[in-house]
Order: sequence, then C-alpha cells, then structure tokens
Amino acid sequence: MRVLIACGGTGGHINPGLAIADIIKDEYPDTEFLFAGTPKGMEAKLVPKAGYRLETIKVAGFQRKISLENIGRNAKALAYLATSGRRAKQIIEGFRPDIAIGTGGYAAGPVIRKAARMGIPTAIHEQNAYPGVTNKLLSKEVDYVMLTVEEALKFMDKSKFEYSVTGLPVRSNINTMSREEARKKLGFDDSFTILSFGGSLGAGCINETMTEVIKWHTGKKLPINHIHGYGGMGKDTFPRAMKAAGIPLKSDRLRITEYINDMDVCLAAADLVICRSGASTLAELEAAGKASILIPSPIVAGNHQYHNAMVLGNAGAAVVIEQKDVTNEKMIAEIEKLYSDSEKVKEMSGNAAKLHLTDTNDRILNVVAKLFAKSDNGKR
Repeated sequence: MRVLIACGGTGGHINPGLAIADIIKDEYPDTEFLFAGTPKGMEAKLVPKAGYRLETIKVAGFQRKISLENIGRNAKALAYLATSGRRAKQIIEGFRPDIAIGTGGYAAGPVIRKAARMGIPTAIHEQNAYPGVTNKLLSKEVDYVMLTVEEALKFMDKSKFEYSVTGLPVRSNINTMSREEARKKLGFDDSFTILSFGGSLGAGCINETMTEVIKWHTGKKLPINHIHGYGGMGKDTFPRAMKAAGIPLKSDRLRITEYINDMDVCLAAADLVICRSGASTLAELEAAGKASILIPSPIVAGNHQYHNAMVLGNAGAAVVIEQKDVTNEKMIAEIEKLYSDSEKVKEMSGNAAKLHLTDTNDRILNVVAKLFAKSDNGKR
C-alpha cells in the first residue's frame, strides 16, 4: 500500500500525521509513505527526523488584516496558489498513492483536493472541536472525515462525506506509570500535585498567574507539589521572579524548568493540570484521566482552543477560564477549591478518562482499510 499524507504549519497538524503513519506502519509494515508539506514549516524538520520522506509544495494563507506587510504576503500567497495545483499533481503522479490523508495546515489543501479530483480515495483528520479552514473546505471533496470529537461535525456539511469519531492518537507512554511511581521518580511525597505549562514557547498569561500561585502555596507552606514549565517565553522573567520571591526552582516540592521533557511522568504524578487547550494536550489529559483548569489561547484560528476546552468543561472534566477573565485571585480561588475537595478532583479525573477513546488506532485503521478497498489496488 502507498500512502500520501499532507500536513503542515504547526505540530498540531504534523504530529497527528506522523502518528497516523506510525499506526499504519505497525499494522502494515510494507506500506510506503510520502509526506507533502511546505519547505519552511515545522514539517521540513519533523517529518525527515521521524524517518519519512517529504516532498514540498509552496503554499501560504491569506491575511485578512490590511497592512503593507500583509499586502506583500497576500501577493506571495496568490503566486503560490497559481502553481500549487500543478505541483500537487506532480507530487501525486510521482508517488502514485493508493490513498491520501490530510491532517490540516495549508499544504493539505491543494494536495488532498487534487488527489480527490484525480480519483484517489481521500480522507482528512480534524483534531479540533472547531475545524480549520483547510479541513472545512476539504470536507466537501474527500471520501471520509475522521474527527477527534463529534462536536466538530456541526461546523461541517455532513451530507458530503462519510465520517467517524476516531479520537486523536497520543504518545504510547502516556498513562503507563502509576501516580506513586511518578511522584517517587520526581522526588515528591504523596501530597496534592499541580502540573502547569504553556507549551514549548510558554504562555505569558499562565506564567504570570503561576508566579503568584507558587508564591501563595509556598508562602502558606501548604503541602502542595508543583511542576511548572515556563517555556521559551519565560526563560528570563520566570526564574527572575522566583529569585526575587526567594523561591528555589527545585526543592522537595517544586520543579520549575523551561521545558518539560518527561511529560508522561509529570502527567502521571499530577492531580491537577493547568494549561492551554490544544487538541493534543487535551487528548493526553483524557488518556491520563486528569482534572484540569484550561485557559484557551485567544489568538488561534477560529478560537478553536475555546471550543476544545468546552468539550471537557461540558463533560465536567475541566474548569475553563477564558484568558480575559484570568486573575491571580480567581486562579488561586479555583485551585484552593479543588485542593480542599479531593472527591471533586477524583470526579473530574474520572470524567476526563471517560472521554478517552481506547481504540483510536483501530478506528483509524478501519478508515484506512475502507479507503484502500476503494483504490485500484484494493479492488484487485
């Protein structure tokens, strides 16, 4: 079987594409893969690093805000658009895929559209509760739509395609360690444990409020363990703020670092997670069964992180606070409430676990099998 996967732009689109390739490869080791992406996006590094071949296509999004800089960007996007169909056809004819799958990002648009119009069985995977522009447009072209959550369906014309809720693949090491083992590994005791982070770059809002949260529970000498990843954005300011408050970056209750490289251990140790609400992060919270306080990023396309967060909020698995409503006092009050109510935390954790689909890999393979059955090779 020959599988073409188109994705690009951010890790939120690329990592699901890589995960789907790994799932297919585990089941069908002889499968040949080709990824299509942009030459300057994260995919240019991540895809080859994962051991897959990448063909590039120049694609860019159009900017709605009018400025001299954006006029130039839109002129470039228009030029790319004029050649993208021809380049997509060149990639497809060169590889001759049996099936093609898009996981979002600008590069997926022309490649999956062209594949569908050339009669190749196609599918897309939508990670978010509010679909991206590319996937909304492609949903009118493809044979099959895979969804992380059913809530995304209301933003698509479901009469145009067959669909299933497959969930989102998560790292295989998530939820393989007990809370006790994880805390021992981190050097923590069995007290209430908070994990907070804003992603690899960090998030100013989360860093600012966690500065005060850490001052609060250390000042009161509360038996709370706290892991915080301040990211690249906080590499100068966060350690400085801790030093000014006389708080060490590492102690028997604190582990404060720029990056969290052992997220599986930290998630296993946590009672409460405070973070943004990207699709991959939420899938891991569900897989690990963790209560959370979610602060959706307000600067993402379609405000999709808010829609993602509300899936957990409506299920009773998370407290959702929009960034405009975040204050130090509100955050401390929410944490204090959960810290003093272990049954509530346990209930939220259970609700998160109920959202996790344990058979995501099988559901994705089922879609792949349906697509392959429609292909010329599958019919032989």
